[in-house]
Amino acid sequence: MSKQANTDFSKLKMLIMDVDGVLTDGGIIVNSDGRESRRFSVLDEHRIKMWLRAGLLCAIISGKESQCTSVFAERLGIDYVLQGCKKKVEAFETLLEKSSLSFNEVAYVGDDLVDLPLVRRSGFGVAVANAVEEVKGEADIVTKRSGGDGAVGEVIEYILKKRGQWDELVERYEV
Repeated sequence: MSKQANTDFSKLKMLIMDVDGVLTDGGIIVNSDGRESRRFSVLDEHRIKMWLRAGLLCAIISGKESQCTSVFAERLGIDYVLQGCKKKVEAFETLLEKSSLSFNEVAYVGDDLVDLPLVRRSGFGVAVANAVEEVKGEADIVTKRSGGDGAVGEVIEYILKKRGQWDELVERYEV
């Protein structure tokens, strides 16, 4: 039986995401002046706003420090942003402590080996389509979309539907 079969989606209170390879396609553009740029998906951006509108928490844990990520997170109002985390498990545990949540109350979306312990420990572990095989093998689900191409939005839509909140959130767009 998969972990997904045991997931109580009503208990999920926070979505935690990696950045490179999950919110982006993993590519980093380095301009001639040395500044970095990243491309984020509008689909992810909009679904994150819906997630927050549903009264749920959102967090980023990234091994890399990036001003692009800071700007993205601030624009959306993401609750917690932990960057430069060389030990993601420690960052994960600190985040749970700060938010007073337990492992089974969070969903985690990752793509690479450093994400593997968090995918395993979370209440709902997700691998994006372009994740390494080890992460896919441990995840509750693997997205159809790749990182940077709406994978996070796909996860949010999936969870909100399982929680019975999707239709209510979509109603605001009805004419």
